[in-house]
Amino acid sequence: MSIVPPSPRALGAVRRKAMNVSEQQLVTERLLSPDHALPLVIEPAVSGVDLIAWAARERESLEKKLLEYGALLFRGFNVASVEQFDQVIAALSPGALEYMFRASPRTRVGGNIYTSTDYPADQMIFPHNEHSYSPRFPLRLFFYCQLPSETGGETPIGSTRAVKAKISPQIQARFREKGVLYVRNYGDGFGLPWQSVFQSEDRREVEAYCASVGIDVEWKDNNRLRTRQRGPAVVRHPRTGEEVWFNHATFFHISTLPERIRDSLLSNFNDLDLPTNTFYGDGEPIEPQVLESLRAAYLDSLVRFSWQQGDVLFIDNMLAVHGREPFTGKRAIMTGMAEALLSSDGAV
Repeated sequence: MSIVPPSPRALGAVRRKAMNVSEQQLVTERLLSPDHALPLVIEPAVSGVDLIAWAARERESLEKKLLEYGALLFRGFNVASVEQFDQVIAALSPGALEYMFRASPRTRVGGNIYTSTDYPADQMIFPHNEHSYSPRFPLRLFFYCQLPSETGGETPIGSTRAVKAKISPQIQARFREKGVLYVRNYGDGFGLPWQSVFQSEDRREVEAYCASVGIDVEWKDNNRLRTRQRGPAVVRHPRTGEEVWFNHATFFHISTLPERIRDSLLSNFNDLDLPTNTFYGDGEPIEPQVLESLRAAYLDSLVRFSWQQGDVLFIDNMLAVHGREPFTGKRAIMTGMAEALLSSDGAV
């Protein structure tokens, strides 16, 4: 993976500027909130701007903006279907990837486009970087609002630059030294079955995939599976060269789950048999006060906005975290992932 040093402009302080019309007089740009560094909102300045064609022409420029801000929100472009959303992804990236080594239930709605998550509507999803637990992860994420919910249902996002700045140097140093150990059990009640996670019914295929990315496999009785893997806590961004806090140590830890679910799981499973749990890379438990500090760093970095029908959110998965708020009514938020990377290539 080649590393391109960041330009001072790309990583400098966010510019607080009034709305400006682009050189082509086709779009306007503004920060959603003057108190947050993301997202940059891009809207048509005139009627009839085709987001797919415009984004393809401006791909290089939009890539620079994405590295500067971490997330771009395209609003008002009348993206009217999943098919058009897929074409937006193709205009801004090499194309949508299949959802592999899964951690949440999702439904494929066409091609490699999926529902954002099928978790119950009354549950919050804690902010995280997509697949940061996985040896292979997408650099780019896309979200599309086909139908906003009646209430709630926001997809809060936050800058990982801000998250990292809120984590004490002592905690960062400990995780840099030890890394993160991920332990997952599949099909034991709450968790997804391994056949869904790996999209295969063949044990040999699962073993081959895990061996290729450094995941240890342990088959248990009744065709159940446990995996262990050690990953970095801090990864170097391949385009900017900066060090990014990028892991699932907080999200996968049992203590981050809602109290009702956490207590139910702990009454039935020990720490190593839980659907997901995390430890320091040497297997030692992560201290409760450390986890509280990490959760606060994520939550304090979030900015929330209400979805509007047709919105497309373009995220650099290493520079921005995302979550989900509870909601009522129907909600249709679709997602696609692009540009697979290996965490080991950027580990520091």
